[in-house]
Order: sequence, then C-alpha cells, then structure tokens
Amino acid sequence: MNQEIQTTFQNDISLTIKREDLIHPFVSGNKFRKLKYNLLQAKAENKTTLLTFGGAFSNHIAAVAYAGKEQGFKTIGIIRGEEILDKIEDNPTLKFAQENGMQFEFVTREDYRHKSEASFIEKLKEKFGDFYLVPEGGTNELAVKGCEEILTEEDAVFDYVCCAVGTGGTISGLINSALSHQKVLGFPALKGDFLTDEIRIFAKKDNWNLISDYHFGGYGKINLELIEFINAFFEENKVPLDPIYTGKMVFGVIDLIHKNYFPAGSKILLIHTGGLQGIDGMNMKLKQKKLPILISNG
Repeated sequence: MNQEIQTTFQNDISLTIKREDLIHPFVSGNKFRKLKYNLLQAKAENKTTLLTFGGAFSNHIAAVAYAGKEQGFKTIGIIRGEEILDKIEDNPTLKFAQENGMQFEFVTREDYRHKSEASFIEKLKEKFGDFYLVPEGGTNELAVKGCEEILTEEDAVFDYVCCAVGTGGTISGLINSALSHQKVLGFPALKGDFLTDEIRIFAKKDNWNLISDYHFGGYGKINLELIEFINAFFEENKVPLDPIYTGKMVFGVIDLIHKNYFPAGSKILLIHTGGLQGIDGMNMKLKQKKLPILISNG
C-alpha cells in the first residue's frame, strides 16, 4: 500500500511511503520478501529445519522464527553475544522468537565473526544435523529475487526510490526492478564503505547511489534528534518508523529535500521495510538512558 505524505515540501516535491510493514503482522516488510523464495527452496530440498544468525534485537531472527513456525519448519538461531544467554525473558525479540519455537545457540562475538566460514558451518551441522541455512539478514540470490517484487506497475510514476540498507539485499532487488528513469538511493544503517561491494554482487544496474550521512553514529545508534523526528513523523502521518533502518532513511530524505538535493517536481517513493518489532527493545535502552521513548501507536 502506497501512502502519500501530506507535508508540503519546497520545489513541488512529493513524498510517498510504500507500507511494506503491513504485508504481514509478524514477518513484515523486506523480511517477508527475503524469506519467500528461501522457504520455497527449503521445501523443495525437503529440509525440515532453518538455521540463521542474528543479534539480540534482530528483526531477521524474529521473522525467521515466526515464518518457520507458520510454514512447519524447526528454527535455530545462532545469536551473537554469550552475555544475553540468561536474559531472554528481558529481551522482547528473543522472547518472541523462543515463544515461536526457535532454539538458540549463543556464541561469542569473536566466534560469530567466523559464521560464514565452511568450518564454522560444518561444526553447526555436526551439532544440529541437516538444515537449510539462511544468511544473517537473509540476503542471498533468492532474497534479492523476492525484493525485486517490491516495486509494482503503480510505482512507475516515481523518479526516486529510497530505502534503508543493512546487508544490501533489499536495495539490490530494487535496483534490478527499477525502471530506466528511476534512481535508487540507499541509506546505510551502518558505518563503513563495504556495502558497495556487497550490493554489486547482486545488483545488475548502475542506477543507484549510497548516501552514508545518516547512520547517526552506526548500527543501532540513536540520539534525541532522531527520536523527536520519528515521533513527530508518527504524530503527523500516523506511520510508525523503526529507529534502526527506516527512521534514519526518512530523516535523510527529508533533510536532503531541505538541502535542495532533489530537482524541482521530483516524485520520491520511500520503502518502509518494517522492523517495528525492534521498537520495544530500543525503548528499553532509551529508558535506561533517561531519553524519551519512541511512540509506535496511538
């Protein structure tokens, strides 16, 4: 569903947000897209278990747990950080995943860095038996195929398509399906320049740019300015934004409008990639820091 943002911007620029967060109540946004063809492939290979990786508040972990339960798979989550082993009840993301049947394996941050190595995967197979491996964040060729379905015929009217970037799968799908007159802009949620190479593995066109000025200090980092922006955006448009990905992207796009980055008359489509389950976890941290909390409903 596309929802026009009613705010009047300079130079006759219009903003519309694609509500991918509304696709599914628990497997929302790009996670639904990324898992769609991976789940079909797992069934085609007669796999009964999904194994994947993520951090303590991972949207991906929550989505795989629910999708696995819904589709009849056992699920295993390799979780970064042994220190949260005895804190599952205090963690809304992990508690949700566990309630939906996910089995956890907590590993040290050092070991987690080796998660893509064959020897690490082999040890997991020795421990858990046969499984279908879904990469951290869900990005692989099948995930990109799913994300290519985000844009539809009605989106042909837009000049710019903007999305947050984590592992690069979503933007790669958008790049591949964007029309010749459209420019895709990605807003990384992480520091670093490695994403360009990751995206080029899957992207088949050069119709895109990364804008790396709006990560707010890095992955999972947030400040008072971003909190106030997300809350004001919700009050004005009744659209909740997550603070890790989409909130930063929307902040960046609106800031660029004010800085005259976009030509007059531009029609901009914002992709809401979901991730709202992470708000509860972020609000726990904000309360500890005595900062205002994020509002995500009336």
